[in-house]
Amino acid sequence: MFMDNKALDSALQELTKKRNELKAIDYNDPKYDDLEEKLHDLEDDFQDEYGDYLEKILKEVHVNHFPDSDILLPIAYMGDGALVESEKYPGKDTRLILESNPPRLILRVGKDNKEVVWENK
Repeated sequence: MFMDNKALDSALQELTKKRNELKAIDYNDPKYDDLEEKLHDLEDDFQDEYGDYLEKILKEVHVNHFPDSDILLPIAYMGDGALVESEKYPGKDTRLILESNPPRLILRVGKDNKEVVWENK
């Protein structure tokens, strides 16, 4: 599978930036609703453009590493990531995180242990 790395990375960075902007303002801020709507539009566009590609990768990663965990939409793995069950790390807080620069999926175990499980090369 090949995807334009620069375009995917740019889209991930734009989504991350918009999510951080939304987190930085209070819910009562008059800009909040507009920013939230823009974020949802970006997420929809991201899903339309890269969803099928990333869902195939997520399925492969889940089958190989987290067979007991449900596969979510790609945007669910951004930010704090999605909780996954790992036989390799039983009883530990394990999260699968979609990051940019370069686009990759990282398994975070606890607060410090990180392992790249997929990278778009």
